[in-house]
This record gives sequence, structure tokens and C-alpha cells, in this order.
Amino acid sequence: MKQFIISFIVIVSCALASVPGAAHAQFHPDPGRGDIEQQPFIIGEVIDVFKESETDDFGPAMYVQELHVELLGGEEKGKEISVIYEIIPGQQNAQGLEAGDKVILSTYPMEDPPRYFISDVYRLGSLAWLVVIFLILVLVFARLRAMGAVLGLAMSFVVIAWYVLPRILAGDSPVVVSLVGAALIASVSLYLAHGFRTRTTIAFISTVITAAIAIFLASLFVQMMSLFGIGSEEAFYLQFSAEQTINLQGLLLGGIIIGMLGVLDDITTAQSAAVEEIHNANPALDTKELYKRGSSVGREHITSLINTLVLAYTGAALPLLLLFQVYETPFWVTLNSEIVMEEVVRMLAGSMALILAVPITTWLAAKWFGSRTKHDES
Repeated sequence: MKQFIISFIVIVSCALASVPGAAHAQFHPDPGRGDIEQQPFIIGEVIDVFKESETDDFGPAMYVQELHVELLGGEEKGKEISVIYEIIPGQQNAQGLEAGDKVILSTYPMEDPPRYFISDVYRLGSLAWLVVIFLILVLVFARLRAMGAVLGLAMSFVVIAWYVLPRILAGDSPVVVSLVGAALIASVSLYLAHGFRTRTTIAFISTVITAAIAIFLASLFVQMMSLFGIGSEEAFYLQFSAEQTINLQGLLLGGIIIGMLGVLDDITTAQSAAVEEIHNANPALDTKELYKRGSSVGREHITSLINTLVLAYTGAALPLLLLFQVYETPFWVTLNSEIVMEEVVRMLAGSMALILAVPITTWLAAKWFGSRTKHDES
């Protein structure tokens, strides 16, 4: 079994290596259109703030700063420039920028010499500290064992960046690509996090089976509700920014698969481990009894995870719900909108997959360990 798993991961790694890199599949704007994406992005550091004011000339009151910024990269590295930074109160950093803050600069298209503007605040430095603190907590409370899970997480992002995204942009079916990507992620991350054990293999098989069932259910719901995958602003603009026509409905389904994968892995590994531990505690238990006791554990898991999943989706959609409340849209109209229905389908399809994962994993584990009991008795 172990040799088979190692061979499988090697084959998967070779397959990923043969996939064109994400850099080859990126969108390249048409120079004639003057797309801002073709302009370089440069990091700058605020030297000082020499003027601050408020204006309501363009509607909502805006907080305006005039800044001296030093360019930290590009052909004009070291040059000091003056830029305007505008903030709508209550959004982003309402207190404005200060000396020492770093920003991301870009230029207006088709201007020579270039005129810079601030496109965003630079946050990667803070992200580095966040990652360091996270790794320290992992090492302190979970020891070296959890570093396999961290490595598995990194490999998951590699699969998404070097397989899922490039293949979807190349015009492949988002559903097929996401399902294959989910299998690749599960095959790598599960074994890195939980080791090369029988219980891990059972969890992997259960994850793939449940993901396939979830896709069927989500496809059924999407067709029944006439959802087209344009419920988000990002998906809407994606229609006009990619060189290939992307199936947005398929992209919606693919997102459901990837989104539920993390929680699905949690259920399958926990259930598989629970059944094995029950078997180890009492090797005389047969398949039926193992399934019964494992299901009892699984029901508790389902109850807590469904609540977690619903609250997670509600929290993510909170700004949207507030927007509907501000405009006093009737509740039934809000619920009927595609942007809300997409989240409802994500939530319900994901929850149904999690529910089904428990009996599937429990049965496979009980069947395997129960057969070992019979073998030992014979």
C-alpha cells in the first residue's frame, strides 16, 4: 500500500510539472486598448504628508492627502514624486497614510512622462509577520507533526496556481479541472498531514467520492435555480478580461468543490481515525458494530460543522446583506437574487456533501477494519 501511495504521488508530481506554468496562461491586455494592467506596479515609501483636506465635490465627503513618495523600484528608483491619496470616510485606512508607510504605485496609461497614482497600500510586509506568528503557534502547540499540514497547505496553493487556474483560463471545463485539482490536493495534503496510513487512504477515497457526489448535487441545484455564475462582480468582469471564453456556471461549480474541500478533509480523516481507534480499543467488533459506533461520533461532528459552515458563509456575505438592508429591498427579492442564491447553493450543497461524507467514510472504514477482525478470528 505504501509503495502504491508513493508511486501515485510521484505520478501526480510529474503530471503537475508537465502543466504549463501560470505565467504562460496569464491574461495579456491588448496594447491598443490602453489597459491599465500593462502598466508596471512599483512599491513606494511615503516620505511626508505636506497637505491634508476634505472635499465633497464628487458626492460623498472624501479625505484627501498630498504626499511625497520615494520610488523603491523601477527605472526611476530613488526618485521622489508628489501623489494624491483619496479616502472615503469609513473605508480602508480612514486616518490616512503617514511617513514611513509603503504603498503600491502605478501610472496612468498612455502618458509620457508617466504620472503616478496610489493603487493600494502595501501589505506584504505585515503578511510576513502574520505567517511567522502562525508558524510559531503551530510549532509550539502542534509540534513538528503539524508542519506536514502546513506543507500540504503550500502544495494546495501550488496545485491551484499551476494547474487549476491555468487550465480554466486555457478554456478547459472548470468542473473537470476543479474535480481533478481537488483529487490532487487531497492526495498530497492528506498524506503529508496524516502520514502514509490505511486510515489516510480511506479518507482520501471518501473525499474523492463525496466531492463527485457534491458536484452532481450542486449541478442539479444550479440548473433548477437557473444560476449562470454571474452573481459576483469578479465573475462578471471575467467575461470581458480573458482571452478564452470561460464557462461561468462551471466556474461556480468548481468553486464549490474547492471551497468545501478543506472541511471535507476534516470530516473524512476524523471519521476514518475514529473507526480505527474504536477497532483498536475492541478488535472483536464486527463491521456492523463499528459502523454504528463510528456513526455516533459522526453525528456530533456533522452538527457542529453545519453550524460552522452556515455562519462562515453568512459572515462572508454580511456586507452584501447590509447593502440590501440599506436600500430596503424586500426580503423575498433579496433571497431570489442570483448573488444570494449562489451563496445559498454553496452552503447547502457543501453541507449536504459533509453530511454524506460521514456515512461514506464510516462504512469504508468499518468495512476495512471489520474485515480484519474476521481475518484475525479465522
